Amino acid sequence: MSTITIKEDIGVPKYKQIIQSIEAAIVDNIYKRGDKLPSINSVKNRHNLSRDTVLIAYNDLKVRGIIQSFPGKGYYVINENISVIQKIFLLFDELNTFKEDLYNSFLNNLDSNIEVDIYFHHFNHDVFSKLIYDNLGNYNYYVIMPANLENTGSVIDKLPQEKVYILDQTHKELSQYPAIYQNFEKDIFNSLTKGLQHIKKYQKLILLFKSQKQPLGMKKGFKAFCKMNAFKHEVIDTLQDVTPKKGEIYLIPDDRNLIVAIKKIKKERLLLGKQIGIISYNETILKEIVEGGITTISTDFNKMGKRLAEMIMNKEQIVIENSNDLILRNSL
Repeated sequence: MSTITIKEDIGVPKYKQIIQSIEAAIVDNIYKRGDKLPSINSVKNRHNLSRDTVLIAYNDLKVRGIIQSFPGKGYYVINENISVIQKIFLLFDELNTFKEDLYNSFLNNLDSNIEVDIYFHHFNHDVFSKLIYDNLGNYNYYVIMPANLENTGSVIDKLPQEKVYILDQTHKELSQYPAIYQNFEKDIFNSLTKGLQHIKKYQKLILLFKSQKQPLGMKKGFKAFCKMNAFKHEVIDTLQDVTPKKGEIYLIPDDRNLIVAIKKIKKERLLLGKQIGIISYNETILKEIVEGGITTISTDFNKMGKRLAEMIMNKEQIVIENSNDLILRNSL
């Protein structure tokens, strides 16, 4: 007996009847995880349907993560949770505290019947490309954090444009996609300008900048601020052989090097916020407490995650610049 029932003239498209039949069979334990479904050709022939009709139904179930196709073997049930309506592919560069806040905010503002699978490319173009190519056609939407990787447009172009959302950084080659992003060049310039009266008591600004990971706009905005205000400045890529000196401010984008800098400052017996300054990038709860408070330049990651969820659920094809601010604390 066939598990798929097709009826004429009931006002329900035949591909939806196939979906409903398979869902009902899963609910009734006729199909369980690991069970094989009838082939596309067998369903087509048995019910006198076009191949495309059956394929549309199977692809819908596949995108929702309920079934999966295995080349040369057929389609199998991989998930018995039929309540999943949509699945989202979320590609981060890396996971850290503030991106965890972004991720949790995104999840908490999605409908309960939407599932999210998270992946990481770790600033590696080959990994970035493989993750996208391996998941073509498997998701309803693709949220992609391209970071500063080059030539991402030719990879993302393989995805349907209406299913793609760009997150955190965007580039000229990705301008056709909806996005919520940070304007790093403008943000760092404006934030340093806001803190100018505090910065003036120091003699030199030092930006720790690793081109593999940090946005190029960050360095451009930093240099523009220093040039406009005639500040002595330097861009370095490591703290390894650096000895902090009185009168310096260190602008540090990543938290690991923030700790390294604090340790070096303590070793030199310099008073943070008086003899030497630190500005950190990206707000976390710990920065409110560490060393009496660390000054940060940060976007609102909770706001970013919430707005991204709204964009997807409302199918908004827009580009949003997420707000950024300087949070002054004792380290400056």
